[in-house]
Amino acid sequence: MPYKEKPVEKLYYSMGEVTRMFDVNASLIRFWEKEFDILQPRKNKKGNRLFSPEDVENLKIIYHLVKERGYTLQGAREKLRDNKNDVAENVAIIEKLQDIRTFLVEVKKSLQ
Repeated sequence: MPYKEKPVEKLYYSMGEVTRMFDVNASLIRFWEKEFDILQPRKNKKGNRLFSPEDVENLKIIYHLVKERGYTLQGAREKLRDNKNDVAENVAIIEKLQDIRTFLVEVKKSLQ
């Protein structure tokens, strides 16, 4: 996946951290926040968005459907509504396979 995964270990992530994870503009994240009700970032007293690990996982799913699979926003909303768990499981499997591939490529390089 083209987004840069960061291990989810913090309580909240800033907008800047999230935009770097997915290599997208803040305006796209704000737009998705309006379009997908599963995104519910908190706002601090200054009004800055704070994304929970659950929000980041939901963004991974949205990113996968819209940017990688080519779903329209309406299609992605329907897919999430109908079977979010299946989509989340598929995203997790893809991430694991990519991690395995990266590991195997590193092993191959070290053997050469």
